[in-house]
Amino acid sequence: MESKKIVVSMSPLPASFIESLFTPYKEKLNLDLEVISVFNMKKEEIVKVLENADIVIGDYSFQMKIDKELCKAMKKVKLIQQPSTGFDHIDINACSEMGIPVSNAGRSNSISVAEYTVMTALALLKRLAYANKATSEGEWPQWKLMDLGTYDLYGKTWGLVGFGRIGREVAKRVNAFGAKLLYYDIKRLSEEDEKNLNATFSRLPRLLRSSDIVSVHTPLTEETRDMFSEKELRSFKPGAILINPSRGELVDENALANAIKEGWIAGAAVDVYSDEPPSKNHPLLELARSGNYNVIVTPHIAGANTDARTRIIEHSIGNVVRVLIGEKPEAVVNR
Repeated sequence: MESKKIVVSMSPLPASFIESLFTPYKEKLNLDLEVISVFNMKKEEIVKVLENADIVIGDYSFQMKIDKELCKAMKKVKLIQQPSTGFDHIDINACSEMGIPVSNAGRSNSISVAEYTVMTALALLKRLAYANKATSEGEWPQWKLMDLGTYDLYGKTWGLVGFGRIGREVAKRVNAFGAKLLYYDIKRLSEEDEKNLNATFSRLPRLLRSSDIVSVHTPLTEETRDMFSEKELRSFKPGAILINPSRGELVDENALANAIKEGWIAGAAVDVYSDEPPSKNHPLLELARSGNYNVIVTPHIAGANTDARTRIIEHSIGNVVRVLIGEKPEAVVNR
């Protein structure tokens, strides 16, 4: 029986657990798999292990970086499988130089992130956090909520920044509410796809000026870092809300907190932060603690619910098996 090695950098899962995930594929693989966990090893030790590795499974907690030095050690690696949508802790250029395909699990949690996005938008439009708090404390805030204003999604304009798998899943759900859809992406869809998704292409400045809800679904790159600075936030339509379940570094977090406090925008839902976990004095957390119900903060859970985690594991292990039996990997991000 041929021997293969898999290097596991997924934390904090032990090698024995990862090895058990391959049990259903034992007959199909007909390989003696050795699963090695390198999490918490010293870098020089990791380099030695990588020299004999056939597959690398990335770290879903993003603590273990895959940099150029580690890539150079991967002389036999046929796939780096990242068990998450994000992969900004991996030096994609270095992997490409070494001819190593990197795959993510973007398809696995698209529905989960889309549902989170619509849920938080509705919660902000309906002022759900305030209504729940006041009512649970014995108040009857019906008239106050009428004075503050609660709104329908029907008839509003929703702007999607990034129109990949997640953006399109959001579009499908928003269409059901009767909202108008604008989208911005570096690659415009075909006329047929735009028609099927009932979405209109818009340049980013126009989208921000025109949308009642803006949701962000773009990867973090040097081009997208801080794409929502004070300038962009001040250009939002008055009364608009921002939903960011993508990456914290896409938004200037201090500027966003000021935008909510000073009323440049009506509110925001944030699931991701430039540092995770964020410090207690993070401006958005402080704003939420102060009793400002126009901000919703959650702990990076949009794409990490139980259903999504199951799909991520199934996809990631399945993709590894696919490569081990000589097939091409799916969801390659550096093709």
